[in-house]
Amino acid sequence: MRTLILQLALLLQGSMATAQYSQNYDITWTTPGENAGASMPCGGGDIGMNIWVEKGDLLVYVARSGSLDENNGLMKTGRLRIKLSPNPFTGKEFRQQLHLREGYVTVAGQANGVRASIIIWADVMQPVAHFQITANKPVAVEAAYENWRYQNRTVAARENFGNSWKWAAPKNNIVRKDSITFTREGVLFYHHNTAKTIFDSTVIQQGLTAVKDSLYNPLRYLAFGGSFYGKGFEAAGTYNGIYANTDFRGWQLRSTRNASRHELTLALATLQTEDLGAWQQQLYKLMATANKNMVHQNREWWQEFWNRSFIETTQQSTWELGRNYQLFRYMLACNANGYWPTKFNGGLFTVDPVYTDTTMMLTPDYRNWGGGLHTAQNQRLVHFPMIKSGDWDLMQPQLNFYLRLLPTAELRSKVYWNHGGACFTEQMENYGLPDFAEYGQKRPDYFDKGVEYNAWLEYEWDTVLEFCLMMLEQERYTGKNIKDYIPFIESCLRFFDEHYQYLAKRRGRHALDDKGKLILYPGSAAETYKMAYNATSTIAALQTISSRLLELPAGYLSEAQKQQWMAFRNRIPDINYTSQYGAVTIAPARSWERINNVESPQLYPVYPWGLFGIGKPGLDTALNTWQKDTNVIRFRSHAGWKQDNIWAARLGLRQEAFALTARKLAAGPQRFPAFWGPGFDWLPDHNWGGSAMIGFQEMLLQTDDKRILLFPGWPADKDVHFKLHAPYNTTVEATLKDGKVTKLVVLPKERQKDVQILLN
Repeated sequence: MRTLILQLALLLQGSMATAQYSQNYDITWTTPGENAGASMPCGGGDIGMNIWVEKGDLLVYVARSGSLDENNGLMKTGRLRIKLSPNPFTGKEFRQQLHLREGYVTVAGQANGVRASIIIWADVMQPVAHFQITANKPVAVEAAYENWRYQNRTVAARENFGNSWKWAAPKNNIVRKDSITFTREGVLFYHHNTAKTIFDSTVIQQGLTAVKDSLYNPLRYLAFGGSFYGKGFEAAGTYNGIYANTDFRGWQLRSTRNASRHELTLALATLQTEDLGAWQQQLYKLMATANKNMVHQNREWWQEFWNRSFIETTQQSTWELGRNYQLFRYMLACNANGYWPTKFNGGLFTVDPVYTDTTMMLTPDYRNWGGGLHTAQNQRLVHFPMIKSGDWDLMQPQLNFYLRLLPTAELRSKVYWNHGGACFTEQMENYGLPDFAEYGQKRPDYFDKGVEYNAWLEYEWDTVLEFCLMMLEQERYTGKNIKDYIPFIESCLRFFDEHYQYLAKRRGRHALDDKGKLILYPGSAAETYKMAYNATSTIAALQTISSRLLELPAGYLSEAQKQQWMAFRNRIPDINYTSQYGAVTIAPARSWERINNVESPQLYPVYPWGLFGIGKPGLDTALNTWQKDTNVIRFRSHAGWKQDNIWAARLGLRQEAFALTARKLAAGPQRFPAFWGPGFDWLPDHNWGGSAMIGFQEMLLQTDDKRILLFPGWPADKDVHFKLHAPYNTTVEATLKDGKVTKLVVLPKERQKDVQILLN
C-alpha cells in the first residue's frame, strides 16, 4: 500500500521543490469516517469536495462556486459514490491523507487480497475533478452520481434560511428538480433556472420595477451542472436510498472489465443562457480537454501558492496553530478562480446540516444565512487575511463582486433619494439588493423605501468601505494599477456626503453642523449600537478611505478630484471619546438609542482602520478602551467573527493576543481540525478561520505605510518561522527561536531599513 501511495504522490509531485515551510502539516487518518461530518476537504480552482469512506464506499460531496437556483440557494453539485470489488477499504489497513502542499487526497487500503489507492484532485485551471484508481490486481468499480433533487422538493420552513427567502418564503416553496440522465459518456446532470426567480420578487418588493432592466440579475436562466464519466464505464441503472435524513436517487456506472487502473472524471459547466444547447456545448468542449495531462500546471500553481507565504510553529505547545493556519488557507485556495467570492458560512465545504445541528433534519444544500446572500462584516474577515498572505488572486472574486454591483447601488440612491453615490447595504444579495426577508414585509407606508426595516441592519451602510480599503491596499502592496477601482471608491464616499446632507436638510435648515461637519444620523456602529449619531466606526472608515484616496500616486486623481476629496475630508466629524472609570476611552458613537448585538465597534479605529496602534498617538486611549470599556470587556470572546484577538495584537498585548488566537486556531469540533463553528453562523465557519488568520498575522507583522514592525504582538518565548507580505512589493521571512531572531530576509533588500523588531 505504501508503494502505491508513493507512486501516486510522485505522479503529482514530480521534481517539485520543497515548500519553504518545513513542517509536515498533512492530515492523515488511519480509520474510515462514520459519516459526512467526518469528511476531509479537497479542491482547487472553484471546486470543493468533502471526502470520506463509509462502510467501504468512498463518498464525495461536490460543490462549485456559483451553483445558484431560483431561490438563490447555493446548491451542491451532488454526491459521488465509488466502490471497488474486491473491496480494499473494509480491512484493518486503511489510510486517508490530505497532501497539503500539492492539494490532493489519497485513500488507500488493503483487504480481501487487494491493495488499492484512489487519488482525488481538482484541476485549478479548469472545473474538473479527477478520481484515479490503482490496485495491485484487477478490480471492478461501481461509481454513482447521487442527487436528492431528482424530483421537485417542498422546502421545509427552516431550510429557506439557506436561500434568500429566509422566514418570508411563499407557502409550499419548492426547489425545482434537476435534469439527470445517462448519456454515452456517463451521467449528465444540470439545473436550468427559469426566467422568474427571487430576483423578480425582490425588485417588486423594493419599488424598483421601473429600473428593473438596468439591474444586474445573475439568476435568470442560469444553467449549472456537468457530467460524471469514465472510459471503460457503462450505465448500470438507478437506485433509491436515504442518506442521513434525505432521500436520493443514484445513477450508477459500472466498469466494463476488471483492471488494475481506472479513472473517473467530473466535468462541470456554468452558463447564464436561455439556450440550454449553449451550456451543453460548453460542457462538451470542456470534456474534450478534461483528461489532458494538467498535473504539471497544477503542481506549479500549488508550489507558487505555498511559496508566497506561510506561518509555521515548531514547539509542541504551539504546533497546532501553524498547522491549522495552513489548513484553513488551503480551504480558501480552493476558490482561487471562482467567479463568486468564498462564502463566510461554510465556503464550499458544508455537509448534511444534521452533523452541525442534530435538530436540523434538512438536505445537504442547507447552510445558515443564505447561499447567494452576502453579509459584508463576515465576508471581509474571510478576505482581509489574503493581504498579508499575498493571495490577491483569491481576493479578486470578492472585489469583482462589488464592482459588478456598482450600477445597482447607484440606482438605489437615485431612485430612493434622487442623489448620487453608491448605497450598499450590510446584508446584500449577489444582485445588489437587500435580502427579501431582511428588507421587511410589514413595512409602514411612510417608511423610507431605501432603508431595511430591520432592527439589526437599519442604516448600516459603511461596511463597503472595508472593501474599498482592500482595493487601496492592492495598489500599496503590489503596485497594481487600480484606476478601475477609483470610480467605485469615489461613489461610496459620495453616498455618505450627499445622503447625510440630504437627511439633514429634511430635518432642518442646515446640511452640516455648527462646525461644518456632516451629521451622520441615523447611523449604526456595526449591528450593535443602533440609531447612532456619528458612529465612530463610520467616522474612522471615512477618514481612512478619503485619506488613502488622496495619498495615491500621481495620475490617479485630477486636481479637481483632489480638491473635492480634501473638502470632503474636512467635513468628516472627529472620533468620539468618553470617560470610563476615570480614563478616556473611544466611544462607539456620540450617542445611540439601543445596543442590539455583541460587537465592539469602538475598537474599529484600531482595526481595520489603523488610526490607533503601536507607535501612534493615542495608543493609551485605545488601551483604556480595551481595558475599561465595560461592553468591550463583556463582549470579548474568541468565537466566530469576534475580532478581539486582532485588537489585542494591534495594541501590543502579547499574552492576550496569543491566548485568544490559540483558542481560535484550536482544532474544531469535527474530525478535520479546521472545520470550526458553527459559531454565530455555520460550519465550517470561514469568518472564524479568517479572523484567526488575521490575528496570527498581526502578532507577527504590522505595517504603517513604510514602517514594518516585527513580532509586535508575539510572545518572545514562542518559536515561529513565517513569510508574509508588506506594502511596496515587500516580503518578510523571519525565524524566531529561543527568544532571538535567527533569520531575517527582507525583499527587496532596501526595505530592511524600515524594519523594527519589537520583542520586548
